Amino acid sequence: MNVLRSPITLVLLLSLSTGCSDSVLDLNPQDQVSDDAVWSDPALAKAFLFDIYRGVGHGYNGTTLWVLTDDGHNTRGGDVSDHNLSNVSPSDLQAMGGSRFSHYRWGDLYKSIRNANIFITEIEKADFPEAEANQMKGEALFLRAYFYHNLLRVFGGVPLITEVYGLNDDYRVARNSFAEVVDQIVSDLDQAAALLPLEYPASELGRITKGAALALKARVLLYAASDLYQTNPSGMPETGYTGGTDRTAYWRAAKDAAKAVIDLGIYSLYGGDASTPEEGTENYANLFLTKVNPEFIFVRYFLPHRDDIPNVGRYVGPNGYHNWGSNTPTQNLIDAYRMVDGTPFDWSNPEHAAAPYENRDPRFYASIQYDGARWVKRPADVIHLDTAGIIQTFRTLTLPDGSTLPGLDTRYGPVEDWNGTYSGYYLRKQVDPTVDHQFVSQDVPWVFIRYAEVLLNYAEASIELNELDDALWAINQIRRRSGMPELSASLGQDALREEYRNERRVELAFEEHRFFDVRRWMIAPEVMDENAHGIEITVKATDPLRRSTYYDYTYKIIDVEERHWDDRMYFLPISRDELNRNDALVQNPGY
Repeated sequence: MNVLRSPITLVLLLSLSTGCSDSVLDLNPQDQVSDDAVWSDPALAKAFLFDIYRGVGHGYNGTTLWVLTDDGHNTRGGDVSDHNLSNVSPSDLQAMGGSRFSHYRWGDLYKSIRNANIFITEIEKADFPEAEANQMKGEALFLRAYFYHNLLRVFGGVPLITEVYGLNDDYRVARNSFAEVVDQIVSDLDQAAALLPLEYPASELGRITKGAALALKARVLLYAASDLYQTNPSGMPETGYTGGTDRTAYWRAAKDAAKAVIDLGIYSLYGGDASTPEEGTENYANLFLTKVNPEFIFVRYFLPHRDDIPNVGRYVGPNGYHNWGSNTPTQNLIDAYRMVDGTPFDWSNPEHAAAPYENRDPRFYASIQYDGARWVKRPADVIHLDTAGIIQTFRTLTLPDGSTLPGLDTRYGPVEDWNGTYSGYYLRKQVDPTVDHQFVSQDVPWVFIRYAEVLLNYAEASIELNELDDALWAINQIRRRSGMPELSASLGQDALREEYRNERRVELAFEEHRFFDVRRWMIAPEVMDENAHGIEITVKATDPLRRSTYYDYTYKIIDVEERHWDDRMYFLPISRDELNRNDALVQNPGY
């Protein structure tokens, strides 16, 4: 058996390119590496481990997970729209069955789990100092836990495979219960945390640390304490807990796990407290554009000048800059951003409705490209139409002489109208303004886990335990960093829970959390059965001199995508192919 069946890292590929053998009787295959060779060579063993990292994926894709939620809309439709209509079956998982979401696909994850199992089994045979071997084993244990974590939150309980299967082994393995998979993940992470260092040298950024293992444990336990898995509507052991549980104990375990990360004392929020809303916007925008900062816990880095680096700005940027605008925020999300004084935005408030993009949460300006937002200068062939670099998503501007102009960043404008937004918005968060995204892919890391999430996890568990002072301590750190006013204990448990959920939505927007949060909180029947909304803006110039202060704006909420929720969508179905391969598998409810 050849353990290196999948493509491997550049380090390993270069090690194989050392020239041809002088002997015609040299029968060692030139395109493969034997088991003995891998585990007797530290460089090859390390390359094997690093290749497993690739299975964690990232969220910078032409279609993103957040367009499968109420936060986003994908302009291409197709399998995304069918998913959002709940038209998913074991024969067709729609968008989630595609390569864009390989880090959530059954087969890809089990392939990565197999490689992690191989490494965990074989690492002790490698010629490593004990400390280094233990550290690398800790990395592999974390990776296996992460892969099972993704399987668990997409499919529920799955077969637990912790050994290396051979060609003649029986692969017909039944699904383990939800509880058993949680326990296995937590066990792997506890072992990993005991073996991993707190940090690495600057030359080894991106490797898994003790903090990452503890933070993932906190997330997994938070999920396990959540409504979907505790109430378990189907009653199947694969989809949640059965027989009654002490839910308080689950919240306590989740809180304690998050506190263990906090107590490490090595993480903090990037930028610190903001003294002004403008500073809050700057803090939040720059957080995602830095390579190293004290908030990052588990991050994927990309090598510059590689052909496979994702072109994030091109995927989400305005068409008036020759970008594709494929993944766009919805009005549903825009309305969730509070006013800068902390009060909710309200279309029935005349002041809010007249100027919906003024005096909002500072994170709004760091996250969203909206009509009137200042951006970078236009490309050379467009700059004559807009010398100021202002986003134009208004549908029409009517001039005093009766003539009209369309917004440059719309499907009615003169620049690649087929790539324009339907919702009236584009993404600003995670997009580097110094890069010409039409031609260049930005070198910005993808953040899997950051300290703000740990604080939010700690706050959520504290709220459910009715330990509100602890919850406020965590939430208000995040709000101060963004320039928002602190929340008060006078809110009470129920009101604080609602504020927390909105805070989490805004703070973690576009980071692959919302898809799972609306399920585990069981609010998907409410938020995902509502159509995706956008904004239609028309403008009338009322002054013949066309001074910018003399414009009347009209805002109209529109539907941009029909949505329908079916409760079976709490979990994806196991594909027909997997069921055919393994008749011991039980399908998820509703399919």
